[in-house]
Amino acid sequence: MGNNIGGGGGGGKKKAKIMKIDGETFKLKLPAKAMDVLKDYPATYVLLESEAVKKFGIRAPQLEPEEELRPKNIYFLVELPEFPEPRTRRARSVAHMGSAKERLEGLMLRQKSFGSGSGPVRVKMRIPRAQINKLMEESKDEAEVAERILDLCLQSSG
Repeated sequence: MGNNIGGGGGGGKKKAKIMKIDGETFKLKLPAKAMDVLKDYPATYVLLESEAVKKFGIRAPQLEPEEELRPKNIYFLVELPEFPEPRTRRARSVAHMGSAKERLEGLMLRQKSFGSGSGPVRVKMRIPRAQINKLMEESKDEAEVAERILDLCLQSSG
């Protein structure tokens, strides 16, 4: 009777339209929440409102599970790609490392734990040029220079 547009009886049925990425669509009777749709899919799936996708594109905010779906709206059900967890690197605090001797010993222990212990180890330290020149003049070869520098480092830190 009268001015009712859209057919049916008292005001028509309220439904929301859900579209999958492959184009398949289905309708959901309202009232319903986003979790009512998402419960049948893996955790990587999210629900996006079509207007938000039109406005924000790839950055459209996903609907919260408790969010109510609105009548006559279109929602996209999409699977977000899984990105591997970024590996966090632990920063070592200089305050916790102790003296230079302890840091050098820690470096040597780490070198041993990575393999057989063979191979060079690079250590940075500051020694005045005059002192290096003196060590080089007093030593017979490079190995002796390196050993004396290491002894000097261990003496000055301990």
